[in-house]
Amino acid sequence: MPQRVWAELQLYAEELTLLNMRDSMCTSGDAQELSDPSVSSGEEDLICDWTEEFISSRGNEYFCEIDEDYLTDRFNLTGINTEVQYYQYALDLVTDVFDFDCDDEMREAIEKSARHLYGMVHARYITTTRGLAKMLDKYKKGDFGKCPRVDCKQEHLLPMGMSDIPNVQTVKLYCAKCEDLYNPKSSRHSTIDGAYFGTSFHNIIFQVYPALVPDKSIRRHEPKIFGFKVHAAAALQRYQEKKREEILGRLKDAGIENVFTEDGDAADGGEMDEDDEGELMDGEGMDLGEDLAE
Repeated sequence: MPQRVWAELQLYAEELTLLNMRDSMCTSGDAQELSDPSVSSGEEDLICDWTEEFISSRGNEYFCEIDEDYLTDRFNLTGINTEVQYYQYALDLVTDVFDFDCDDEMREAIEKSARHLYGMVHARYITTTRGLAKMLDKYKKGDFGKCPRVDCKQEHLLPMGMSDIPNVQTVKLYCAKCEDLYNPKSSRHSTIDGAYFGTSFHNIIFQVYPALVPDKSIRRHEPKIFGFKVHAAAALQRYQEKKREEILGRLKDAGIENVFTEDGDAADGGEMDEDDEGELMDGEGMDLGEDLAE
């Protein structure tokens, strides 16, 4: 056999051996190290699992996982690039394609921008059909907490923002039964930006799922003393006295004084003024008196 043919056969055999080794390493999860030895397995895990790590970390229980297709669609990210520093690097980190070699300080800045980017996209995602379904599942599990109001009987809460602009207000919790807002119980949730949930999500979810709207609470606390209800007339009197003081204050500010005559200051005229005053105050407190009497 000619020497040249023998050498070519040996070279072919070596290449085949290397290809087999490469395939076996790829199937065992080490293909990245073979193609790019500069990236260690630890760094690869850190890059690939960023979203999962963000969702599972303490303090981020209110967030749901955004679909990759939604994150990679540029239309869904319109306008966010002006609000996020290092936007492209942050997007690469969130979408698991980050390969920029940087120091620790720069890495921390990009991590912060990635968290902010994810929050801003999250506010848009949870108003979509997929996002609403994921948040509905968390709502049914009570992941957002329960209403502290006694008469709401531990109604589940929903996160919401007071503003769609970031860094304005922290997240609040909305109760659909009493229609009131509450601060998160845990301190790790009280620092979340409300813009990451937006001002519309909690209303949209009840429009899409109207069966979730709870019956409104009509129970109110009844003041009692030793088991006896406080008489409605006492509450009405306090209301009338408060209104009288407000009227006197407004008249005094306008430079008008001595409009109401106190008892004993005048005879018949004073009694007429008192009657007029009583009619005025009874008219203002009529509705309240009827409600309290019921």
